[in-house]
Amino acid sequence: MNTTDYIQVTAIVNPPQPWSDLLIAELAEIGFESFEENLRGFKAFIPSDQFDEEKLNGVTLAEAEVSEVEFSFSVETISSRNWNEEWESNFEPVDVEGKCYIRAPFHASKENYPYQIVIEPKMSFGTGHHETTTLMVQWMLETDFSGKSVLDMGCGTGILAILASMMGANPVTAIDNYPWAWENTLENIQANETENVKAFLGDASLLGDEMYDIILANITKNVLKEDLNNYASVLKDNGLLFISGFFKEDVEELKEVAQNYGLKETGCKTKKEWAGVRFIKSVN
Repeated sequence: MNTTDYIQVTAIVNPPQPWSDLLIAELAEIGFESFEENLRGFKAFIPSDQFDEEKLNGVTLAEAEVSEVEFSFSVETISSRNWNEEWESNFEPVDVEGKCYIRAPFHASKENYPYQIVIEPKMSFGTGHHETTTLMVQWMLETDFSGKSVLDMGCGTGILAILASMMGANPVTAIDNYPWAWENTLENIQANETENVKAFLGDASLLGDEMYDIILANITKNVLKEDLNNYASVLKDNGLLFISGFFKEDVEELKEVAQNYGLKETGCKTKKEWAGVRFIKSVN
């Protein structure tokens, strides 16, 4: 049994959405392992021997104006508990349009779904629960992946790469620059028997001469703006790019950047404050 002392950080966020989601992502980057959202914000947990208060104090919302949001953190130590068991008890399966069922290993299988994905719930995002992941899955369910070469940038738990493989894509490349995400993707590839998915630790600098029919990128707006040119350079003519991870009000800005690299917007989906956009690489 895995027991250890944990640090609990209670975040009060006003307004809670969409800013709690962004703060959760930032805390995950500095080692926080699990999160419990509530009406006022969320609680975040990290092993006490990995907690760095200086890093916590350095967390900011770079994409927000000062007047848009207020947030505060309070810190306390929680005595040892079985955190895997606690997290599992709060993890619910995800149903996307009755076609894709995303569950943990401890959930019962449901055979009436065309696609059933098993994801080890080690974090609170990348499991299909976040709106941006759902938007990406919705786009994918409308797309023919048979025999297509696919790149999943910022793969997180590998859920999109795994779904692409299940939908007939081959080969599939998954890339993430966080070691915990890369390791979790490797575990989930094995759990879902999608061995044609190859996962790599790194970022867009890993992209070389290999070209792709479809690129999936569920990343923050600033990373997308910086890397859209890299994605376009490895996307085949008439290839598709799906992006999410940003707010509805950011769509026009990203479309303008994408146009500079021959990427034409062909559709947009929204869920709450979030958006997911489809592009095609135009042939000059």
